[in-house]
Amino acid sequence: MPANKVVDGFDGAVRDIFDGATILIGGFGVSGGCPSYLIEALSRQGAKNLTIVGNTTGLGRELKKMVAKYRVIPDWHEDAGLLVENRQVKKAIAAFPVSASPVLVAPFEKQLRAGEVEIEMVPQGTLAERIRAAKAGIAAFYTPTGPGTIMERGKELRVIDGRKHVLEYAIKADFALIRAYKADRLGNLIYRGTSRTFNATMAGAAKVTIAEVDEVVEVGELDPEAIVTPALFVDRVVVRPEEGRTRIVQRIRKEEQL
Repeated sequence: MPANKVVDGFDGAVRDIFDGATILIGGFGVSGGCPSYLIEALSRQGAKNLTIVGNTTGLGRELKKMVAKYRVIPDWHEDAGLLVENRQVKKAIAAFPVSASPVLVAPFEKQLRAGEVEIEMVPQGTLAERIRAAKAGIAAFYTPTGPGTIMERGKELRVIDGRKHVLEYAIKADFALIRAYKADRLGNLIYRGTSRTFNATMAGAAKVTIAEVDEVVEVGELDPEAIVTPALFVDRVVVRPEEGRTRIVQRIRKEEQL
């Protein structure tokens, strides 16, 4: 295990992502937990025919401009929708692939209606468990979520304790792009608030996990009881640029002093 997993620059961190890769993209759907700079670097890198896995497929830059007036999305925020807009995505595995709003039509929905991309819809909890199963080395599992709905189509059913269960398979990914608050140089991670959702689940669930963080500290500075993701599950750490982290770090430190 490398003694220092911090790499210089986002472009270098995603350089080896290849065409046709399956990529876990962390976050719940808002800027606080999204690996924005890793996504932007991957858009520049240009890998094609990607399968993206995440809670949503993202808004992309077009919709970001529409909601910018409400000041709910920072200037530096990017999500998986950017990769869709760049025509880098062939398939999405997601719980919420399209927007619930008739006004906000995400880029993935546009391409899906045009028959240009594929979708595999997964209930949110099942999605998290399929990712966690890959991390734990579990090939498949039965869940009571889905029987009697379109989610059971083409899947094996089994009655367990008098209740129907559907067989779901682990999602085996090549890369995981995640967002954390702070890391040490070994790759131990801690999170803040909602950024802990899919990010913590995805860490270690792919062959290569790349963590985008706001701050890196020396080994021993993190409280062991606060570490959520052990270094064993992280392969690379890259620090967000000043514009994307100064305000966040300052705000958190101010809160800690109260």
